Amino acid sequence: MGTKQPDLRTVQVTRYLTPLREGGSLPAIVEGDDDFLYVLKFRGAGQGPKALIAELIGGELARFLGFKIPEIVFANLDEAFGRTEPDEEIQDLLRASTGLNLAVHYLSGAITFDPLVTIVDSGLASRIVWLDTFLTNVDRTARNTNMLMWHKELWLIDHGAALYFHHSWENWEEQAGKPFAQIKDHVLLRYASELETVNTAFRAVLNESAIQSIVSLIPDEWLVTDSPFSSAEEHRNAYSKFLETRLSVSDVFIKGAQDARESLI
Repeated sequence: MGTKQPDLRTVQVTRYLTPLREGGSLPAIVEGDDDFLYVLKFRGAGQGPKALIAELIGGELARFLGFKIPEIVFANLDEAFGRTEPDEEIQDLLRASTGLNLAVHYLSGAITFDPLVTIVDSGLASRIVWLDTFLTNVDRTARNTNMLMWHKELWLIDHGAALYFHHSWENWEEQAGKPFAQIKDHVLLRYASELETVNTAFRAVLNESAIQSIVSLIPDEWLVTDSPFSSAEEHRNAYSKFLETRLSVSDVFIKGAQDARESLI
């Protein structure tokens, strides 16, 4: 826990291999100029840069807290890709995503986590539930666990649905201090019996400096579209403030998660 200042590599997308027809965002497996395969998240997809910002902040915060997360990179997409793709829907997506996108290392051979097959101990379950309550991540349910088993270890993926408040920025300061009602649907909630212990441990390592260093990674070009703020810096500061406020009142969201768990078991 508490690794050094994050630093994301930038890769050039050299080959578009195959779309992953999951959800509305049509991510794809691509090859980078480093010869690695990545799952590319497109800036031009339905929720635009906001999903990439959530992916970046959520994934790097999870990594900072010691979770297994595939490497996240910036992925540059050349405008030539849109011209060679026969599928019209994908062609439009590629054209709308020219420039800087986000990609995560493709874990070849990984299998989707199945709670009926793999038992997660209470410590790990509690850490994951804490993370998702903190990030207001609506997307780690039994229907869509967004976890993979790879080399017998549990990896967290896809945080694009986290920080859902930023789709409107309405009352965001008030939202930061509230419990997270959707935690009741979390796939690991029933196993999360150590939330208070985890809360103490995470609050000891996660601080304003760590939050700000991760938020500072957001490229300016992802912050200028559909923004209620006057500058990219002000926009970044709002993300930092939301997370700092949330951390300072973590007892509130932990109590909410414990109440939701009690009604389950």
